[in-house]
This record gives sequence, C-alpha cells and structure tokens, in this order.
Amino acid sequence: MHVDPPATPLIAAARTLAAACADLRFAPPVSHVYNPLDYARAAHEDYLARYGQGRRQVLFLGMNPGPFGMVQTGVPFGEVAVVRDWLGIRAPIGRPALEYPGRPIEGYACRRSEVSGKRLWGLFAGRFGSPERFFAAHFVVNYCPLAFIAGGRNLTPDKLPAAEAGPLFAACDAHLRAVVDALAPDWVIGVGRFARQRAQTVLAGDAVRVGEVLHPSPASPLANRGWAEAAGAQLRALGVWD
Repeated sequence: MHVDPPATPLIAAARTLAAACADLRFAPPVSHVYNPLDYARAAHEDYLARYGQGRRQVLFLGMNPGPFGMVQTGVPFGEVAVVRDWLGIRAPIGRPALEYPGRPIEGYACRRSEVSGKRLWGLFAGRFGSPERFFAAHFVVNYCPLAFIAGGRNLTPDKLPAAEAGPLFAACDAHLRAVVDALAPDWVIGVGRFARQRAQTVLAGDAVRVGEVLHPSPASPLANRGWAEAAGAQLRALGVWD
C-alpha cells in the first residue's frame, strides 16, 4: 500500500507514535483501546498540517482523547461543533477494528458534547476570535493518543498498571519531545496535573518552562464554577498571557 511521506515534522511524529502504540497490549479490566491516530488519521493530519507548522510560543498539553472529542474527530479536545465549524476540519472518520457497543465511533454525527473540549476551545475562540490568531502563537496536542474502555467506562492512562504504563509512556515521552523540538515553545502548559507532570519529566533540564491550568473536565467542581475565568487567571499569573 502506498503511503504519502509525512508533510510536516508533527505528522511524522504522530505516525511514529501510532506505530509504537499499535504494538502495545493491555490486560483486563481494559477491554477496548481506541487509537484515533489510526482510524481518524485523515482528520488528525489535517489538523497538524493546517495549524502545526512553524514555531509556537505556547504548547497546551492534554492527557488523552475524550470519548466524545478526539475519539470521534481525531483532534485534541475535539468537540464536534468546534472541529467542524471553528477549525474547519471535515475529514472522513473511520472505525477501530474492535469497537465497544456502548461507545460507537459516530464521527461528526456524534451528538454528545465533549465538555472539556467545548470549554478549552471556547476560551481560545473567545480570546482570539479566529483559529489563525490563536495558532499564530499556540498549539494543542495530547500526551497519550489512546482512549481506554474498562467495564464500559473511560479509563485514563494514569490508572494503568506500571507494566503497561511504562512502554506506553516511553512512546508518548518520545512524541512529546519530538513535538517540542519541532515547535520550540517557550511554555508547555499541562491541561491538568497529569499532563504537567509528564511534561516536567520529559523536559527536565530544558529551557522551556512548564506550567499548569485546571483541567476543564465536568468531573471537576472547580471547573464547573467558571473554568474559563480560572484558566485565564492561571495563565496570566504565570505570565503566559497578559
């Protein structure tokens, strides 16, 4: 099968990460693993090609795909309406080889809202107006590309046993390093504690500064009391935004 060569360093890095993750295996309670870098590759690479070229001052780092966000659209924090209407990405979405009946891949037809993505991209849209203005100095990527289903529920990668997390994190660390090398940001901002801790581990000794904003998950009472205001205040306190 003919595969076009990577168009950008980020696309090359994403393909390397996808290949590394394809060889990993996860034991129960994990029953299904979704890798949108594979089945939603066209959308993910469209996002990288459009918005991920050149130096960026700030890199926002998420944990892993949400079930109604990147899992459906291939874009980090990819709430359907944001991806389709604000980012303008409408690439075809495939399906994983093994699909959990309670978490079908519906792509742009998914009617569930990814609240975290709606909040995150809503903050950026409200401050910058257009994607072009936001991406002139910023980019968004996830640390881990895989979504895990265990007992019908979403399992985050920080809950994996060490024997499984080790090889996964090694691949994700290498990808983060490649992204940072390509974008040369001044700041890496972890969206939540886990992402910030991984960034600190990977980038220890580097000149790049690492910070954190509150995760916009609806499971967080603090986020539900005005996430955009809280995150904006954190970014201003760090000196990332004025």
